Amino acid sequence: MHRLLVLVLALALPLCCVTAPAPPAAPAGTSAAGSAGRLRFSVTLAREIAPAPTAGRLLVFLSDAAEDRVVLGSGIIPGKTWVAAAEIARIAPGETVELDPDRLAYPRPFSQARPGSYLLMALLDTDHNYAYHSADGADVRSPVVRRFLDPMHTKPVELTLTRHAAAPEALADTDTVKRVELESPLLSTFWGRPIVMRAGVVLPAGYDSEPTRRYPAVYNIHGFGTDHSMAWRHGYLNMLGLGVGDADHPMVQVFLDGSCAGGHHEFADSVNNGPWGRALVEELIPFLEQRFRLLAQPDARFLTGHSSGGWSSLWLQVTHPDFFGGTWSTAPDPVDFRSFMGVNVTPGSTENLYRRADGTPRNLVRMGGHGLATFEQFARHERVLGEYGGQLASFEWVFSPRGPAGGPLELFDRQTGELHPEVARAWQRYDIRRLLEDSWATLGPQLRGKLHIVTGAADTFHLDEPTALLCDFLRRVGSDATCELIPGRDHMDLYVAHPPEYPNGLGARITQEMYARFSAHQAAAPGASAGQQPSGKRPPIRGRSR
Repeated sequence: MHRLLVLVLALALPLCCVTAPAPPAAPAGTSAAGSAGRLRFSVTLAREIAPAPTAGRLLVFLSDAAEDRVVLGSGIIPGKTWVAAAEIARIAPGETVELDPDRLAYPRPFSQARPGSYLLMALLDTDHNYAYHSADGADVRSPVVRRFLDPMHTKPVELTLTRHAAAPEALADTDTVKRVELESPLLSTFWGRPIVMRAGVVLPAGYDSEPTRRYPAVYNIHGFGTDHSMAWRHGYLNMLGLGVGDADHPMVQVFLDGSCAGGHHEFADSVNNGPWGRALVEELIPFLEQRFRLLAQPDARFLTGHSSGGWSSLWLQVTHPDFFGGTWSTAPDPVDFRSFMGVNVTPGSTENLYRRADGTPRNLVRMGGHGLATFEQFARHERVLGEYGGQLASFEWVFSPRGPAGGPLELFDRQTGELHPEVARAWQRYDIRRLLEDSWATLGPQLRGKLHIVTGAADTFHLDEPTALLCDFLRRVGSDATCELIPGRDHMDLYVAHPPEYPNGLGARITQEMYARFSAHQAAAPGASAGQQPSGKRPPIRGRSR
């Protein structure tokens, strides 16, 4: 699911943009349709910012926040923010395009805003990844300006795109963090063009001083909205307690890149995204094992991840049970489709994603016992930001069949919330609980000691509900999996110390448990000590680490 508002993995869309009270509706008697002078935006691309014509999705943000000093953060103006969008096929330097903020807008057409003082900003999403990454260095935007607007009676508001959005930090090699890129034959064949897999590799203390020592690896998978750049964020690494620089638990930490044009590919083989799971296991991991002196054996390959990374790590362990030595998956995306964040999307279900049977709206985002966004609000906001790349669309890029237009079929009607039964049936192959249940006679023995799942009992996105269903199944079949719901914890604070389950933080507990499992296997197999070469030879794999 989404990256966190704070440093702990999760929310991609700032809460203010989907939950804060909207500016009041216009007084009764006014009409948005057909009013002379109804609000329009004239947006100009400055000549000095773009040397050639460009294209993209034009977004205009409107906020009645009181403060003039606005921190743009992800590109959304904080406060009670509205957003309107339009696709721009071509805009040349110095050219002006007009945007009608009533055609595609959230939470309502701009003409329904009350007259008043507003903060405004325009942004051209030139690479169509705003719904996933928010603003990045490829996008161009206007300054944030304040204007008094009467949305029903105004001249076109002029905004000029004069600056690039903040570029992401350069991912350069350091003494302990190495950038890796590998062109994938499997993915390149699928897409018909070169596809590069990326990772950030964090080396343990003493790596260079012991050139013959081989190490276990921890494969970390991020949540929605970020990528492998987490390897360079040392404050983040320390917060998660992943053993970086920890002499007591020397492991190589590999931060994988789960981002793609469709959103987060979750390292699942998909008819829309391609064979990301196979590419990881057959191409990238063998290359990393050669390049970084990793032990090429199952009991030295561990998985972990939070949110979308939690689902990815669990999926990889279940679908490659003999390749990995264990997963520690936290707050995973829905692992039982009888509760897809509160909605039953299994075959035969007639539930509506927007409303319960009694007609009340379904909550999707909550915190501290308070509802922050409904399923419908979340879906409508995402659709304005982009046709693909958002969280809900990302699930469809992984789980859905391909549609006649070339993209994935939608699970539900974005206008009504009605479930599409044929798509729901196709999704079942990615229902982890169903997969386990159908194949438990085979998978049960293969997964002994390897499943560790932790979710907050008050998860922000209702992910505790599918986790609870999976936990019930695992208990019913007598699995030795650890499957925990932590009282009082949500998606954001799950890793914070919680006595007695993890008094030093969840990350520290995960690191200790991983290394204990590795050490136990090494002790049981003296010929496979960390200082020896793994048995067997692999052919060289071409790639680059920089």
